[in-house]
Amino acid sequence: MDNYQFHGIELTWLDGGFNRLDGGAMFGPVPKVLWSRKYEVDADNKIPLATEPILVRTHGKNILIEAGLGSGKLTEKKIRNLGVTRESRVEESLGELGLTPEDIDIILMTHLHNDHAAGLTRREGEGYTSVFPNAEIHVSQIEWDEMREPNIRSRNTYFRENWEPVRDQVKTFEERVEVVPGIEMIHTGGHSAGHAIIKITKNGETLIHMADLMPTHAHQNPLWVMAFDDYPMDSIFSKERLMKEALENGYRFIFYHDAVYRMIRWDESGKEITDSLERTPFETPVGAAEQKK
Repeated sequence: MDNYQFHGIELTWLDGGFNRLDGGAMFGPVPKVLWSRKYEVDADNKIPLATEPILVRTHGKNILIEAGLGSGKLTEKKIRNLGVTRESRVEESLGELGLTPEDIDIILMTHLHNDHAAGLTRREGEGYTSVFPNAEIHVSQIEWDEMREPNIRSRNTYFRENWEPVRDQVKTFEERVEVVPGIEMIHTGGHSAGHAIIKITKNGETLIHMADLMPTHAHQNPLWVMAFDDYPMDSIFSKERLMKEALENGYRFIFYHDAVYRMIRWDESGKEITDSLERTPFETPVGAAEQKK
């Protein structure tokens, strides 16, 4: 498992699953001739994507960012349509660190789409139960409302089995919340109405998790948004503002979906990489090595 130390805060990426999705959908209006120069694509136009939660250990707390793809919940049809090549092994990853799901104190959910939230619950008998029974689950109020009453578009990713077993664990916020000192969730909208980003700040430096506003390092350009975004202009405006802030202040970016990098930092121009942590794959995506050059 990849590990990153940030001023005494320890980040560890867990094995939350892996899939391959249509590159055209992931890069929306951007021509393939442009995005394929920046991110691997196979002959079927599929790109490799991780769904790997980040364990953050700070203030005596075990905090998860996102929950993974889940295990044993997807039908064969969904596995095929979502290009899933490996389901979650989060519990096994925690075990390798001497932890259990019961040791997780807080979960930060940027949004509740199935590829982020399915790992919150698991099958038990004829129903479902919480994987992390002792955790507070933080999510924006807007996202939580839509999760429970999805619209005609979002009902294909907000599933009852992902929220009903954990509803008593959920804590919502409006525009922003500091969950523990130095870790803040900020509502952005865009990818979903309730989408949020996460900032981890200490000693004057910041890690930023842009979640699905910037699912991979190749989505750095504010105009490069996904076809999956419900409100693409909100994504563009939010990302434009956040990228300006991040580049001017030397933020480091961390990722849930990127198959190449765990963390990356650009110079103020956004053209040169000044620091990075490459992903050691649980599963090696074909051609990923070329993306590291």
